Amino acid sequence: MSTSPLTTYQRHHLAPTYDHHVGHLYPAMVRASQAHVVMLTEQGLIPAERGARLLRGLAVLRADTTPTPAYDGSFEDTYYLLEKRLAEACGIPTAELDVQLARSRNDLDAGVFRMLLRDQLLGVLDRVLATGRTGLDRADRYADVVITGYTHRRPAQPTTIGHALAGYAEALAGEAAAYADLIDQLNVSPLGSCAFAGTDLDIAPARVAELLGFAGLVTNSYEAVAGADHLVRVGTLNAQALATGARLARTLMDWLSWQWVTTPGDFTQGSSIMPQKRNPVVLEHLVSYAGAAAADAASVLNNVGAAWWEDSNNATTDVQVRLWESNDRAERFFALVGGFLAEVEPLSPPSREEIVASGATTTAAADALTRHGVPFRAAHSVVGRLVRAGGPDTWTAEGVRAAAAGLTGPLDDAAVADLIAAAVRPDLVLNRAQVDGPGAAAVRAQVGTLRVAFEGVADRLAAVRDRLRRADDALDAVAAELVAR
Repeated sequence: MSTSPLTTYQRHHLAPTYDHHVGHLYPAMVRASQAHVVMLTEQGLIPAERGARLLRGLAVLRADTTPTPAYDGSFEDTYYLLEKRLAEACGIPTAELDVQLARSRNDLDAGVFRMLLRDQLLGVLDRVLATGRTGLDRADRYADVVITGYTHRRPAQPTTIGHALAGYAEALAGEAAAYADLIDQLNVSPLGSCAFAGTDLDIAPARVAELLGFAGLVTNSYEAVAGADHLVRVGTLNAQALATGARLARTLMDWLSWQWVTTPGDFTQGSSIMPQKRNPVVLEHLVSYAGAAAADAASVLNNVGAAWWEDSNNATTDVQVRLWESNDRAERFFALVGGFLAEVEPLSPPSREEIVASGATTTAAADALTRHGVPFRAAHSVVGRLVRAGGPDTWTAEGVRAAAAGLTGPLDDAAVADLIAAAVRPDLVLNRAQVDGPGAAAVRAQVGTLRVAFEGVADRLAAVRDRLRRADDALDAVAAELVAR
């Protein structure tokens, strides 16, 4: 243990960076080192007995559940902590370690970062899929609950709770596919690139990749170490997905304020002074989460853009904590959204009279005239005259014919009846046949289509997990075999 006081650099950078990173990096570095030593041994680059000794020491480190030590200046960073503890576990001085043969901190960091981001994003994708399925369940259940749809914060047209939630589920389906694509992009190994130019030693990078569950190798060793596009993609996808969810949260705030839906008790806080109030503050937190995700994405992009096209801490180590926090936040965000949607139920959706009085049915009224041959602009003008004269509940056949005078020819009884029915019956939207529209049957068909999309992504997720599970088993088995020789 160091007895010297920490330098300014150690106290204000190395120590806090170690605190942020060690819990993430140390276990992954141990695992990556096991795969690396297996490869070195199999390739004959280190003698079998030295490989076995290192693997025994790494097994001790992997099994050790005691907290990592506080930063005391006796080692530079997490990697050198690993070397220090590995030498102790092997009973040898650090000068006799081979664990870093044909490896640099550059490619080790790049590989471990990918492993950590991969594992975190698997958890995020789990939550996205679960939230999407919950949204679809509610969309199916409430496909016939008519509400007023808004544009520009003004009443626009009748729709349903189911239609709105199926729309959000479709956004989630796209985001789920994007997360699956991102995991695939991350799941290639930079290990073997060393500092950036590789090595003359006869290493087998593909073997290390296989043992760590990577699907392949980064093609170019310079990109393997210098590249940071995958880091930017993680931050920006989280920011995009949370921004969309925050928009839903704000819409749900309105629905709760208007008492269209219930306020889930598990997601509220009481007032400190007003006993009648239950505040759905979780929705406010979701909006804040989205803002923080955007800030993290901007931080990553700014740091990467300020770095050189080479290994550079401001494009690697310095952005990692932003991404770990972003991924953690994204997982919690979708857990909260899914939990909230699971408990939301209709309370007092807008009545027929409220929807009609809002003017939301007038587009359907104009469309009704066009079905009888009236040009759209003329039909729109007829309805405009009617609206200026009074609300749809006051419209009469005589009034409709008077409003049409001079704009179109005489209207027959069927045209007038259709216009008035469309104007005063918002529930007719439930019969709309358009496949992407709010008709109840259409929404339930959309739910079925989106379920298939989610299951396709779930199959991709299961395949990645299966690869990782098989790699874990293979690494444990080969390490045990080499130790036993």
